[in-house]
Amino acid sequence: MELFGAMPLAEWQDTKATLHRFAQVVGKIRLASGVRRNHWWHAPFHLTGRGLTTRPMGQADGNPIFTIDFDFVGHRLIVTTVDGRAVSFALYGQSVASFYRDTMRALEALGVRVRIDIPRPYDLPDSDRPFADDTEHAAYDPLLVTRYWQVLSQVNLVLEEFAAGYSGKISPVHHFWHTFDIACTRFSDRLVDQPARVDPVTREAYSRELISSGFWFGDDNFPEPAFYSYTAPEPEGLDGEALRPEAAEWITQRGGHLAVLRYADARSAPDPCAAVLAFYESAYLAGARRAGWDIVGLACPGGVTDPQLIAPA
Repeated sequence: MELFGAMPLAEWQDTKATLHRFAQVVGKIRLASGVRRNHWWHAPFHLTGRGLTTRPMGQADGNPIFTIDFDFVGHRLIVTTVDGRAVSFALYGQSVASFYRDTMRALEALGVRVRIDIPRPYDLPDSDRPFADDTEHAAYDPLLVTRYWQVLSQVNLVLEEFAAGYSGKISPVHHFWHTFDIACTRFSDRLVDQPARVDPVTREAYSRELISSGFWFGDDNFPEPAFYSYTAPEPEGLDGEALRPEAAEWITQRGGHLAVLRYADARSAPDPCAAVLAFYESAYLAGARRAGWDIVGLACPGGVTDPQLIAPA
């Protein structure tokens, strides 16, 4: 299978818009049913051998233990309880409204009671329209969804490899349903003094100094897939730091600077994975140097922290 297969946004924009909203329906169920973790780590999806999973939920809230999985090989949504009962339905041929209805019915059939506080999209153009009323988004091309999942799986492993080089506080590699990107975040654990006007979601996400590395499939603001990295809070002079490979660049976004390596440039590199890893490492070092992190002390070469094991024989 091709590494980093072609994924032009225009080719699957309608399917992506529908799938994004499907993901938000399930993500909001996860948000309502999972035990809260720092920086919202309980909310995102994790990858499986066939798609995405919420991971097990329930028990603490009186519900049976249950999991919701997107199967992007068979193209079904599968709701499973710990006693082996399951309800599933096809993902194709669904509008957001029918997907929402069938998901809630599947939960009910298994004795799972979940209340979504705001059953509408988050931070999307139609955020004022309930999922139950959205019959507009109904495109689902199975071939393109499979390719999305395959690319996501490949990027996931590159991020896992990058994550192995850091011994400090670090998030899992996870897929965010609200922004439809996959990321891994390193923390210095220094508290961030945020203005009182900052919303609660942002306050929790950025309560500690961090450097985040990830990949997204493109949107209206940046209409192509790309690898990215940012440092928050952004230290002065960050955009003056060198990035690798040569095709990488700093762009201005939301009043700050984002390191970007376009997917097309990574695909055309002699070794795409090495190019992406070099990009993530250069962007991390740029932020860590400018913010004064203990780069040597937080290093974890080859995923090893024991000095005796690191030392050459």
